[in-house]
Amino acid sequence: MPILATAILFALIGLGLVGGGTRLVLLGGSPYYIVAGLGFLVTGLLLFRKNAAALWVYSVIVLGSLAWAIGEVGFDWWQLGPRGGVIIVLGLWLLTPWIRRPLGFVSPTGERYSANAWPLMLASVVAIGVALYSMTQDPHNIRGDLPGDVVAANPNLGGNIPPGEWHHYGRTLFGQRYSPLDQIDRQNVANLRVAWQYQTGDVKLPEDVSETTYQVTPLKVKDTLYLCTPHNWAIALDAATGKEKWKYDSNSGMNPDRQHQTCRGVTYWADPAAAPGSPCAERVYLPTSDARLIALDATSGQVCTSFADNGVLHLEQGMRYNPAGYYYSTSPPVAVAGKIIIGGAVNDNYSTQEQSGVIRAFDIDTGALIWNWDSGNPEQTAPLPPGQFYTTNSPNSWSVSSVDEGLGLIYAPLGNQVPDQLGMGRSEHVEKYSSSIVALDINTGAVRWVRQTVHHDLWDMDVPAQPALIDITKQDGTVAPALVGPTKQGDIYVLDRRTGEPIIPVEEVPAPGGAISEDFTAPTQPVSGLTFMPPPLTERDMWGITMFDQLACRIEFRSLNYAGRYTPPSLEGTIVYPGNFGVFNWGSVAVDPERQVMFGMPTYLAFTSRLVPRDEIPPKGEGEKGSEQGLNRNEGAPYGVYMGPFLGPLQIPCQAPPWGFVAGADLRTGKIAYKRKNGTVYDMTPLPLPFKLGVPGIGGPMITKGGVAFLGAAVDNFLRAYDLTTGDQLWEARLPAGGQATPMTYMVGQKQYVLMVAGGHGSVGTKPGDYVIAYTLP
Repeated sequence: MPILATAILFALIGLGLVGGGTRLVLLGGSPYYIVAGLGFLVTGLLLFRKNAAALWVYSVIVLGSLAWAIGEVGFDWWQLGPRGGVIIVLGLWLLTPWIRRPLGFVSPTGERYSANAWPLMLASVVAIGVALYSMTQDPHNIRGDLPGDVVAANPNLGGNIPPGEWHHYGRTLFGQRYSPLDQIDRQNVANLRVAWQYQTGDVKLPEDVSETTYQVTPLKVKDTLYLCTPHNWAIALDAATGKEKWKYDSNSGMNPDRQHQTCRGVTYWADPAAAPGSPCAERVYLPTSDARLIALDATSGQVCTSFADNGVLHLEQGMRYNPAGYYYSTSPPVAVAGKIIIGGAVNDNYSTQEQSGVIRAFDIDTGALIWNWDSGNPEQTAPLPPGQFYTTNSPNSWSVSSVDEGLGLIYAPLGNQVPDQLGMGRSEHVEKYSSSIVALDINTGAVRWVRQTVHHDLWDMDVPAQPALIDITKQDGTVAPALVGPTKQGDIYVLDRRTGEPIIPVEEVPAPGGAISEDFTAPTQPVSGLTFMPPPLTERDMWGITMFDQLACRIEFRSLNYAGRYTPPSLEGTIVYPGNFGVFNWGSVAVDPERQVMFGMPTYLAFTSRLVPRDEIPPKGEGEKGSEQGLNRNEGAPYGVYMGPFLGPLQIPCQAPPWGFVAGADLRTGKIAYKRKNGTVYDMTPLPLPFKLGVPGIGGPMITKGGVAFLGAAVDNFLRAYDLTTGDQLWEARLPAGGQATPMTYMVGQKQYVLMVAGGHGSVGTKPGDYVIAYTLP
């Protein structure tokens, strides 16, 4: 009988809610689930007894739950749905004839009447009405306009790059990701169509490491595009047609100990002293995942054998320890003033005996070492003599640097010393330079200034992004050469790039304590006046598809250590928020030097970490060696760490959406103008649902003089265009794979193109591919 099965179902739900709710209350959480569970139990008992009062009791559950939910989250549909969805569905079931008839009565004439259900009907109508109303609300969007006036009519773009070209990772050495092209603008961008498509042939293989990703931003010089692939092929394409000119395979091989298998870009260099057209007068430098830097002739793709060792510079030189697969360069080096300057990525949390994070400058023609700057030994910048070694595990610069040739400075974003979550035993130098932006003299490598963004970093809060250089006109009319540095924790540092002093104020605020006994925490942490730092998580921020997995997430939230941003790692488990992916990552932000505004993609996804004593770590080979998810072994350290996104039982985030936005800020005032939900769950669910929750992403934006910002990055496979002034979406194109790269734009003849690479990202699980796609106006 349906009513008996329904009674049993309600009783089981009630028992589950009372049990889980009791555990939650004992942890200091909401008593709602106990109350609701008792209501379900009473309803189930009345249904079993075929008592019509069951409908009255359940109407109280509906209205009470509705009031509680609105009190917690207001009229936010994506938060109300999990709280009330199951309740409403079961309420509608109770209104069916199969339930109401057995609860009714038989008249003296023998007719059976259904139970009176008007209170439950009314309660259901009210709840559905609130749901419909909440679907029209968007409490998370900040709407506003960036200033549209041109502040600097002839801005400093960072070099004499032709307007239609893109010579460096961020177009110029300033890393602005800004193009002065304006053929594509806000009025016509919706007409963009595919001009050509090219497939590299470098596809993800079954034996590849999970973090195999395609993150390249191609370069455009004269009529040619230059790019690399995840397995370190270098390719030259005709910029107008996409036709392949040459391809070079570095044969970097496969190594399961590599944490990343990717390439963000190549470096272009034209030798001013070489005769035009002579071999290797123009070069492309290719970094590889087996720690080499290879010089190629930009015209033919042939190796330039005059560079280093027959065209190959081996980056492992000077390392005390050199485990294969633990060190490589994933980002393009900087070519400036006759030097090629390169850092390197060191595997996170594999071992205490890994390579150094040294930054080195080599002669761009010969490969001879000119200077080295090691953050563990920062005073010795002259080339290291034979028999000496760089500091093991010193903080590294794995992302992209920027350069101001006029000031003679290179600006390098620095990471942390591994193990990331263990701070004991760090040297004075490491404590000073870890998780900072450092300005080095181009000619000598000497430190000119350092700005630390996290003190005694225990959370893997590397400075992950290339700083953007821009001249800012202050309110008093004076012009300050500025640096805009995005961080994982959401702060945007706007600094005078001559001195590192803040243009937008930075203050120190108290930070949580409670580190393990062997370690300590910094009493304060810096916060920039321009910040996309999220508010601290609360229990009401926990989420799920249903009330049941939401309850599980609430219990987990209350079980973990969490006192806000910078809660230290613990043996019990800690919530890290912002999480390891960061509010901003290597995709950085784009800045408009004319309007002096920025556009970025803040992402919010909490992580958890739990320290594991060495004697409790399983033997090698029975767990992951180190990544942003799973067991990080930290060989040689007293603790390993389990870490990963804060997910519920259904493997969706415990933290409520939105998880991703596009945002615009005025760099002159430090004010955020807008913050708009970005991306759909189209590629996150079994069904292609177009719901715009605001999804995570990794990648970067690009701005054009036409007032348009372009961005892929989100975990749905689309390239989108936005109005820079308002953040409104103007256009989107479906990509054949994940678009976790940064787009660029260029001109051929009289036609402007927008270029995007679509190849997927291993960590976020987007579809892999090998596509290079150019768009233009018809």
